[in-house]
Amino acid sequence: MSIADNIISLKKETAAINVALLAVSKTKPVADLMQAYDAGQRLFGENTVQEMVEKQEAMPKDIEWHLIGHLQTNKVKYIAPFVTLIQSVDSIKLLQEINKQALKNNRVLDCLLQIYIADEDTKFGLGFDEAIELLRSEEFAALKNVRIRGLMGIATNTSSEKQVKEEYYELKTFFDGIKLSYFRKEDWFNILSMGMSADYKLAIEQGSNMVRLGSTIFGSRVMKSKSLN
Repeated sequence: MSIADNIISLKKETAAINVALLAVSKTKPVADLMQAYDAGQRLFGENTVQEMVEKQEAMPKDIEWHLIGHLQTNKVKYIAPFVTLIQSVDSIKLLQEINKQALKNNRVLDCLLQIYIADEDTKFGLGFDEAIELLRSEEFAALKNVRIRGLMGIATNTSSEKQVKEEYYELKTFFDGIKLSYFRKEDWFNILSMGMSADYKLAIEQGSNMVRLGSTIFGSRVMKSKSLN
């Protein structure tokens, strides 16, 4: 199936249950993204700032760009003028820098707190306790140019469906608790981003309303061959 066919099929599947489809386009050429765009896709997720900036400059301006990879504070300024959602906020320090750059651009930047749910050391994110501590802090209360729209999580890369389901269930439960405790009156705290190509159906079962799909849309990534030099 073509990229366009994949988009059309996935949009039917996700729109019917009110789940947003984010096309994860890292390492993919602009030509591939344009195929998805021409099939109606407008939400694109990138892992690196440099790649996002280059693609944003080359592509139509009605695209909503989501930063889903680990974000360093010194790179925030490059995406602050145009980014739609930063999904990978994992510290108050990063949130303060986002707030600073949003202010410079006369914007309020939407963010998700990335919550650490995987049984893996390589993943980033706030622990449940750390997220609560952040939301309760005076530092967070002082930030006027960021808006927390919800939570994001990445499950363990495992063949155990039971483990993945449990991790997503825990995150959904935490999301509901955070909504009730800190954002009860804010309609805009409404995004739970969980689920990737390998496990998005499990994530949707557990309450995800935004899935981040790369290979399901664009096909498997071609690994760059290592130089022998």
